[in-house]
Amino acid sequence: MLMNALDKSIVFKDTDNPFGGRKVVDVDTHLTEPHDLWTSRAPASIRDRVPQVKDVDGQRSWVIDGDLVINQGARPASTIGRDGIKLPGLDFMDLSFDSCHPASHSTSDRVELMDATGIAAQVIYPNILGFGGQNAAKVDPELRLACIEIYNDAMAEMQQDSGQRIFPMALLPWWDVKQAVAEIERTQAMGLRGININSDPHNHTGLDGEQLPSLDSEKWNPMWEACQALDLPINFHIGASDQMMDWFGDQAWPSIDQDIAMRIGSAMLFVNNGRVMMNIILSGMLDRYEKLNFVSVESGLGWIPFTLEALDSQYMEASPSSRKLRKMPSEYFSSNFLSCFWFERKNLSKTIKELGAHTVMFETDFPHPTCLYPIDDVDTAMGDLTEEEKVMVLSGNAERVYKLPI
Repeated sequence: MLMNALDKSIVFKDTDNPFGGRKVVDVDTHLTEPHDLWTSRAPASIRDRVPQVKDVDGQRSWVIDGDLVINQGARPASTIGRDGIKLPGLDFMDLSFDSCHPASHSTSDRVELMDATGIAAQVIYPNILGFGGQNAAKVDPELRLACIEIYNDAMAEMQQDSGQRIFPMALLPWWDVKQAVAEIERTQAMGLRGININSDPHNHTGLDGEQLPSLDSEKWNPMWEACQALDLPINFHIGASDQMMDWFGDQAWPSIDQDIAMRIGSAMLFVNNGRVMMNIILSGMLDRYEKLNFVSVESGLGWIPFTLEALDSQYMEASPSSRKLRKMPSEYFSSNFLSCFWFERKNLSKTIKELGAHTVMFETDFPHPTCLYPIDDVDTAMGDLTEEEKVMVLSGNAERVYKLPI
């Protein structure tokens, strides 16, 4: 499918709809943040300190707190140009805000593109503050909280302006449990339908200057209790911490071409979400909070069956005194986790059946470099699933978990 981004007139024909005409919820997309997202909403007292684009050493960059660079080059993290063509390799790094597809940042253009590609609703995640909000933690407590609150306010506006078609996940001030609980309750009251959190707060200090504990600590119990009481899903996007975000760093050998190095880094980001999943399960958190739903976002499916089998095997190798879970590790995935796929095609139906169709959702990752664009024949790839299973994967699970009014 080709799309002309200028007239946006291309739509799927009934005969080439990649979803077989079914309703679709795309559970992982991203926002290319408008340059005035924070400055247009910030009080005058901090307007020059919130995230914004400035010239730094002759280069346009996103900065926070006046001069701290958090996105060199002010790159829009979009690989789709204004002409609707997906750029190859690292060419997307030369795109500017004005040269990327308007659906990357404009609510009305995003909805128009969704209509053209047969998508009923999308879940959306950030870029500039980090996939888990980690960049906000680089500044003082007052400013970091304001940055999170302003972002979430803007996302509530986007959801409303989209006609309840676009559903952003709320960022949390995860460095303080009281603030996190307050923001969970505030954003849920505004209509946001899930939270997005840093996977490794223990690599940071809290507001008291003390090292934060990992997420299984009882310190975080009020946060989990709030999520469980409000029935909000907890989303762990790949790269949701400084530890997890490693596009070009330690994954590839030094001799590897930069374009290929990014492909290695991307692939490792997907499977590294397994570390988060394993820690959640083996920590025993889910014996305390049996009704929590966790979503592993943009991590794919194929690695999960092996990981669960390995987890059961390793768990049984532990001494009996260490085995304190109420169930086998793999059983928690079926009851408490969901994952999502986009490019996987080999053995897709088999993997979905093995994991349980109730645990799988569909995504495109638009407009990021690995995004499924154009969308190919998803229906045929799921050919061995029943109609009920296809509906669950393409929309039903997302509607249930995120309580979508579509």
